[in-house]
Amino acid sequence: MSTPQHLILVTHDQEGHATGLLPAEADAPQLSVLDASATRGDGVFETISVGSGHPQALDAHLDRFARSARMLDLPEPDAGLWGDAVHAIAEALAGHEEAWVKTVISRGIEGGSTPTGWAYGSVSPDFRRERTEGVAVALLDRGLRSDVAETAPWLLAGAKTLSYAVNKAAVREAQRRGADDALFVSSDGLLLEGPTSTLIVLHDRALVTPPAALGILPGTTQHDLFGAARDWGLDARVDVLRPDDLRAAESAWLVSSLRLAAPIRAVDGAATPVDAGLTAAMNGFLRSRRS
Repeated sequence: MSTPQHLILVTHDQEGHATGLLPAEADAPQLSVLDASATRGDGVFETISVGSGHPQALDAHLDRFARSARMLDLPEPDAGLWGDAVHAIAEALAGHEEAWVKTVISRGIEGGSTPTGWAYGSVSPDFRRERTEGVAVALLDRGLRSDVAETAPWLLAGAKTLSYAVNKAAVREAQRRGADDALFVSSDGLLLEGPTSTLIVLHDRALVTPPAALGILPGTTQHDLFGAARDWGLDARVDVLRPDDLRAAESAWLVSSLRLAAPIRAVDGAATPVDAGLTAAMNGFLRSRRS
């Protein structure tokens, strides 16, 4: 059986305003080879998890979508139209327990003024192993100071852009080092984020994550977990973390929209503790969300 795929084009006028939704064939050619998404990676995206037809954390994703667009001087995405596109694809995938929808907007054809936008959805991969056995991570120097968002905003630290070559290269480097995933460290020694995930550590009965002001992407999954922390008898806070904090943590996770909460079982080859019970509670909560 083929994997279901669903595509909706979000049309725009020359002023950059969204004008409508156009269902399209996902396996048919749709994108010009001159589009800035393909030639420059000049655009932004979001990936929204879908549980049995229900988009999860949709408002937070659309808010972050708009934030990234503003950082790239792209037109403000129409939250109503984009939300309609996500809901339409989610409904088409309602027969699957876990699915996803990706929203994308690019600067469009180079030299033009009309953005290109689309929403695409399909069924999620099987992440049961990562959620239960955990992932080994390699700490990689991002090569940027923790104040880069303030000192060099043109580097777009903290925007979810289509320029993912560095993120992919980081994962390949981590795998060359015998790990499953990477965790970035600033050049001045602060923990940041994974290439596609947010870091959470458990310390002294509190869930802790690094501040977005360090030039990292604000995590929608992390935000929802922090909202549920008191249900598990935990506090939640945002604070600066260093590699030694990770190594000394009672447990730690890389969290993201699709993989959800993947416990960190090793850092640079050294085993770290995994709280299986709390991990199961986290993933049960995340999978049960209906908005």
